[in-house]
Amino acid sequence: MSITIRKATLNDLPILLEFEQGVITAERPFDPTIKNGDINYYDIGELITSPNSEVFVAESTQGILASGYAKIKTDRHYLKHAYQGYLGFMFVSETHRGLGLNKMIIDTLLKWCKARNIFEIRLDVYDDNTPAIKAYEKVGFKKHMINMRLDIENLDLK
Repeated sequence: MSITIRKATLNDLPILLEFEQGVITAERPFDPTIKNGDINYYDIGELITSPNSEVFVAESTQGILASGYAKIKTDRHYLKHAYQGYLGFMFVSETHRGLGLNKMIIDTLLKWCKARNIFEIRLDVYDDNTPAIKAYEKVGFKKHMINMRLDIENLDLK
């Protein structure tokens, strides 16, 4: 199967909106704070049209198979770098997993960032999402910081 990685266009929105729901469905078991019902994580149209972000898709004759975005963000003033490339919307259709599509998308996103002199790359992943963590580690990411939470609604705080 021949795979092409290309920039997404607004014409791709219908399938990308389906992919977004796939991301949400995959992440709901890891996060009890996600609202029930229909939600959206991203403004995909904005990510496609903004000069500070780019959405890439993996495509074959079967259609669009995977997606991901990079967004240039101003980072915290006390860090060595002024900007970071933030990656998100990493999704591979269920029937096409294991083909290296995630790596192809990430490699393209990293090249996009590097061409813009952005060398600090970040992403968020749920601690219990072992398959995603392994996929990111496979392309060179390392765990950096853990975000912790506590729901105190039913906690007796005498």
